[in-house]
Amino acid sequence: MHPDVIFSQNTPTTATLHQQTQTIPIVFVLVSDPIGAGFITSFSRPGGNITGFLAMEATVAGKWLGLLKEIAPHVTRAIFLFNPTTAPYFGLYLDPLKAAAPTYGVEVVLASVRDASELETVIAANAREPNGGLIAMSDAFLNVYRKEVTSLAARYRLPAVYPYHYFFEVGGLMYYGPEMVDQYRRAASYVSRILKGEKPAELPVQAPTKYVLAVNAKTAKELGLDVPAMLLGRADEVIE
Repeated sequence: MHPDVIFSQNTPTTATLHQQTQTIPIVFVLVSDPIGAGFITSFSRPGGNITGFLAMEATVAGKWLGLLKEIAPHVTRAIFLFNPTTAPYFGLYLDPLKAAAPTYGVEVVLASVRDASELETVIAANAREPNGGLIAMSDAFLNVYRKEVTSLAARYRLPAVYPYHYFFEVGGLMYYGPEMVDQYRRAASYVSRILKGEKPAELPVQAPTKYVLAVNAKTAKELGLDVPAMLLGRADEVIE
């Protein structure tokens, strides 16, 4: 079709488009590691036909762990859920997560799944250990199966932190991540600039500027958790 510009969401989609064209401009959102994926050469000067907006900064993983410990102080073991096929960049998040773990007295356990049929097996196996919690990574696979993930976390009584609002919308306990509408609005500005003649190679890749904290007090009650008043006070959104 030879469009003037392509808008892309997430790493797998952008990777597929990158294989198809190195000339048509592409603007992405929700990509975690554009350098590691080979989309760009640097954040300040992408250098090719692709630019866009990071899913989130990897250091947010330490924040997830702190929030999990705050809402569920008994947690001493947190499973880090991801699909290595759709999220080959998991190490970006794992490093800051493990760095924060000693501060909170939590052991981080890798829990990788490659297919939806493995979700219950993996979550159930890890839930057998006492004082467990769950952290879901920024991962296109988990986004698609968010209902299954949040339902399994509830069934096996695992306090959990999620990276995107749509986990929260289907009953997830807590969400901390980028404000999604802002991501797309900013991406639209890049599409506009490219259509007016600017080159993606010269438009810097940007990180989110707005983050949101949301707490589902109803889910917390079902899990037997008392949400600290200070946490509720900081939350941008609360479901009672």
